[in-house]
Amino acid sequence: MEGRNQTPVTEFILLGLSDEGGLQSLLFWVFLSMYLVTVTGNLLMILAIITDSRLHTPMYFFLSNLCFSDICFTSTTIPKMLLNIQTQSRAISYEGCLSQMYFFMLFGVLDTFLLTVMAYDRFVAICHPLHYMVIMNSKFCGILLLGSWVLSIFNSLLHDLLILQLSFCTDLEILHFVCELNQVIQLACSDTFLNDLMIYLTSGLLGVVPLTGILSSYSRIVTSILRISSVRGKYKAFSTCGSHLSVVSLFYGTSLGVYLSSAAAQNSRTSAIASVMYTVVTPMLNPFIYGLRNRDIKQALGKPFSRGTFSAYKILCFRIKT
Repeated sequence: MEGRNQTPVTEFILLGLSDEGGLQSLLFWVFLSMYLVTVTGNLLMILAIITDSRLHTPMYFFLSNLCFSDICFTSTTIPKMLLNIQTQSRAISYEGCLSQMYFFMLFGVLDTFLLTVMAYDRFVAICHPLHYMVIMNSKFCGILLLGSWVLSIFNSLLHDLLILQLSFCTDLEILHFVCELNQVIQLACSDTFLNDLMIYLTSGLLGVVPLTGILSSYSRIVTSILRISSVRGKYKAFSTCGSHLSVVSLFYGTSLGVYLSSAAAQNSRTSAIASVMYTVVTPMLNPFIYGLRNRDIKQALGKPFSRGTFSAYKILCFRIKT
């Protein structure tokens, strides 16, 4: 690795999902549609939570932040990919690559923390319902959110600073549609031992620890639900965490699928295609999961449209009369 030619880095080349020119137009419209659905769906969720006073609870407070994180998560990758397809250019500047990598890691890790905090919120609500508002007070919720942001920012900043210490070779092609940390490190000519070590450490701490917290919370939730005598009571208790459990399963299921596919695949292009699931599909489906499974969300989403329709009807009737 030391023997390869080194050059001052000005840009990287994102090879994307496919080299076939005929697929580029299809990819553009597919990902544009998915991006618009993602942004619109998550914005509607945030709007519903803000405007409906019944949703001003810790659970929906964290859900609104998850929706915001999902918008930012997809916005770090999809717009650049669409621009590259439209301009038929695959280049991304060195600074742009570092910035994309920073925000991609930040919001990806933030998602895991928010899902963990939401699991703890459901644990308190089901296992300690009488003390729920005392434990999950606004100050404690703010601390949990701030801690999630601080740890996510620190993790992303750490990896970006370590990347700045690397020198790169003449081969600067990334087999991905995003500047992914492992892909960038593989292009380095200098020693990457410290980078690899920090990836293993942070993956263990920021990946395994939140997942352990989620599993621990749900194991206690399941134990508490099984103690409820009535079937109706069990259904009501489970329905309060069903949406979150679906989102957690989707997020970690797709992430595990990407990890296994990248380990088994012969090239990184296959893992890049698989990573579309958790980078694009999961944030797009989250609003549908919460919207379809949650009665309060459905009612809150229906209010703006019903009010708008009623107002339009009144204006139309007034114009007809005049």
